[in-house]
Amino acid sequence: MRALSLVCSLNPSPTPSSSQHLAEQVMGELRDLGVEGEIVRVADHDIKPGVEIDMGEGDAWPRLREKMLAADILLVATPIWLGHPSSICQRVLERLDAELSETDGQGRLLTYGKVAAAAVVGNEDGAHKVSADLFQGLNDLGFSLAPGAVTYWVGEAQQGTDYQDLDRTPEAVASTTRTLAVNAVHLAKQLSSHPYPAG
Repeated sequence: MRALSLVCSLNPSPTPSSSQHLAEQVMGELRDLGVEGEIVRVADHDIKPGVEIDMGEGDAWPRLREKMLAADILLVATPIWLGHPSSICQRVLERLDAELSETDGQGRLLTYGKVAAAAVVGNEDGAHKVSADLFQGLNDLGFSLAPGAVTYWVGEAQQGTDYQDLDRTPEAVASTTRTLAVNAVHLAKQLSSHPYPAG
């Protein structure tokens, strides 16, 4: 099994990123379950605005799309900005919108059979709202969601501590991350052996 994590930090590499840090923890749990994975910092790539598979010269999305199509599990990691997913995360969802026009020989979306999950970090409340936004969008686009499909951390309101700066991972976050990984792999295996029927 393969997993792809799209980290939607506003900062390109090598700037430290709490979203990247949490994504690495999720991918570590997946690796312990025998899942190969790759983490991509989306800000490192020129993802053109639009809702097509390929927006023309210089567009880096087609290469990321190939990685997504090769993966069984897609993890979207985003910070909270003004109570919403990052603008880069929104762009990822907009580019994934093109998948609504792509089907296999039986009329199923190519994303059917793929499991999605979310990782959310921020220094304000809003993780449930952000994950709800992601869940709705990803499910509309054909991805399946296992129980406990989000892991998150939010710091104290109006304070400046970042997740990546914590001395240790809170047990609640670590436990939630493990649950996300276990359930996502279980569902991905089920869908691999028992695909959705043709529409």
